[in-house]
Amino acid sequence: MAATIKDIAKLAGVSPATVSRVLANKTAFFSADTAAKVQTAATTLGYQKNTAAAELVTQQSHVIAAIVNSTKTNFANHIIEGIQDAAYRQGLNVIILYAGDADPEQQRRALTTVIERPVRGILLLSVDLSADNLTYLQAAQIPYCFLSISFEEDQLPFITSDDWQVGYQGTQALLAQGHRQIGLAAVDSVHAHTGKLRLAGYTQALTEAGITPDPAWIQPGDYSYVAGQAAMRAYGQAPQVTAVLAGSDMAAIGVLNQARDFGLTVPHDLSIMAIDGTELCELVQPQLSSVSQSFYDMGVAGVEQLTTAQQQPPKITPITVVTRESVRFIEN
Repeated sequence: MAATIKDIAKLAGVSPATVSRVLANKTAFFSADTAAKVQTAATTLGYQKNTAAAELVTQQSHVIAAIVNSTKTNFANHIIEGIQDAAYRQGLNVIILYAGDADPEQQRRALTTVIERPVRGILLLSVDLSADNLTYLQAAQIPYCFLSISFEEDQLPFITSDDWQVGYQGTQALLAQGHRQIGLAAVDSVHAHTGKLRLAGYTQALTEAGITPDPAWIQPGDYSYVAGQAAMRAYGQAPQVTAVLAGSDMAAIGVLNQARDFGLTVPHDLSIMAIDGTELCELVQPQLSSVSQSFYDMGVAGVEQLTTAQQQPPKITPITVVTRESVRFIEN
């Protein structure tokens, strides 16, 4: 049987109230000698604090839940790092759950897991909830915020990059290197608002340069490595495009490896620009130029949003175009 506060009080020779104060670190109520007796007794008895019970009494949870969409890209780790660091600074703990890949049933299971437990709030990393699951989340009246995903409805709390600018600046960077036939690969521009914004930014940059994109240049996908490979296969061994803006670092590596399988050399035969800018860009040869996002900052801002008394408007984090080795200048 687990040790109780009464057991500690009996062994230490103090009252249960004193034990409670010591364990709660209320230093104004006890001496250092008393604290030492209580801590020694607690250690001897193997006492474990019942955090859940304490939170029920105080009505204040010290846990934040992070729900992650899938593992097809690697940027979630950087968001979680920001969440963990910000939570630690505020004395909070973090639990992480996976909600599958746009699977409403798995989404509901993850939501139920955290809603049925006392949590301070919920952060959803690139999770595009079904309409029913969004209603379910809102009915729980628990603070929540979406990270690295945007919505047409500004009343939903989210923190992300300006995805229109992601598509626009990535395309502009390739145009500045002389490219005029530019592909957009492995971006979900059909179903997701994020992807539609990136497509719109890409299209605008080309339009400003007097270029009408060929539909074959745009190869939608789910941002994964496999989607990058599929896009490159669609471009073919003698691609019309001279450069590709890929939807994620993983997708860019898929494009890179498939291009190599075709016997193409990057960047001599094909230039590649990744979107995300994680450490993966520096782990391949050639190193991938990228539109780099502030994933760590998204995580930090998400925790701050959950711990703020009032709901904040959608927040946009900075992006930066980083030049590495996978894009070359071409003459026109």
